[in-house]
Amino acid sequence: MKTKTAKINNIDKLMHLLDSSFSVFHVVKNIEDELTAHNFIKIDETENFNLIKGKNYYVKRNDSSIIAFKIPNKIKKELSFRITATHNDSPTFKLKPHPVKKVGNLLQLDSEPYGGGIYNTFFDKPLSFAGRVFYSEEGKLKSKLVNVDKDLLIIPNVAIHMNRDVNTSNNINPAIDTLPLFASVKIDDNSFDFDKYLLNLLKCKNGTLLSHDLFLYNREKAKFIGLNDEFIASSKEDDLSSTYSSLLGFLNSHDENSISVYSSFDNEEVGSLTRQGAMSTFLKDILTRVVLTLGFKYEDYFKFVANSFVLSIDNAHASHPSHMELSNKPIYLNEGIVIKYNANAHYTSDGLSSSYIKLLCNENKIPYQEFTNRSDMRGGSTLGNLLQSQISVNMVDIGLPQLAMHSAYETLGRNDIEHMINLVTCFFNNNL
Repeated sequence: MKTKTAKINNIDKLMHLLDSSFSVFHVVKNIEDELTAHNFIKIDETENFNLIKGKNYYVKRNDSSIIAFKIPNKIKKELSFRITATHNDSPTFKLKPHPVKKVGNLLQLDSEPYGGGIYNTFFDKPLSFAGRVFYSEEGKLKSKLVNVDKDLLIIPNVAIHMNRDVNTSNNINPAIDTLPLFASVKIDDNSFDFDKYLLNLLKCKNGTLLSHDLFLYNREKAKFIGLNDEFIASSKEDDLSSTYSSLLGFLNSHDENSISVYSSFDNEEVGSLTRQGAMSTFLKDILTRVVLTLGFKYEDYFKFVANSFVLSIDNAHASHPSHMELSNKPIYLNEGIVIKYNANAHYTSDGLSSSYIKLLCNENKIPYQEFTNRSDMRGGSTLGNLLQSQISVNMVDIGLPQLAMHSAYETLGRNDIEHMINLVTCFFNNNL
């Protein structure tokens, strides 16, 4: 007798995905697995596109950015794209080539900051590293994902007795203070070979290590916090909570009037200026090839884009309860998604695009809040305006409200996850 498998709810699904997001390459693998489970077909950029009506597809670039899209059963003469855009990278530390540094009988790993993290939140907690490794075997270039699934590393603080200003004016030097402790060896033992260590992880006996993209990650799992489990705490909530909630909304939707597009880009935390970043031609390339493969002319691409809309989804700052003075107006956890504005166009929201999203929220009973920085404080930016430099399209910047952005462990509201999934589903369903 077969037993029924309980359906995993959205929150549990998201927390599982967060816990398995060891690096950007693992994030894209997670997304790919979800798309494959929903019968999406993989396309290689190096091959011709062959699109069939009613089928769904996805394309990866650098294994760290991904775009998925749905082709309607009936292709109309006048098409449009409905697009969500998120980023999948988070502030951390990247290992340098040949990273081992020996100090006495201790081994450290040389690293450098990736993005603008809150450095001290990475101290005194179990860490490991993950990413991808390139090697040669029998003259062929190969690569594999790597995750050392153990409490491998720690960045120890200097004791307060030796750093009396640690709670008042502590300056952190990333070239010195943030190098993780890796191992203990004999003082006169200089034999440790990091390349061989990686090859052993790959179970590769006859290969030669070539290079790697390896990043530190916090080993603490996602958890419910609060009297009624109303908060979710996890690493990389900026922006993976939006990346995965928009993915779930995309997979739950169906629209025969537009081409639905889900996109998630790498390298937002370092400016998006890579071939797989939001400022690259990745999205433009895919949309153009879709238009041409469906039998339209190149001129039609511009018409379709002009009639399209993008949700740029990146998390927003909730008001800190101990520092409400830092917020221009209160933004609360569990009170709805956030529409973000900036007079200097660091966000893409304007009167037109924000009005659309407000109407969509009102018609579908989805709560929303509106964020602006204090005028005397410099705020952050996101991928929307950079993406818009490649594709001129109506766009709005929204996000999930969260606390401790760029910390090694961040906090957001449980209800807001459902609000975002619902909003993205309604957006792709054209529920307006």
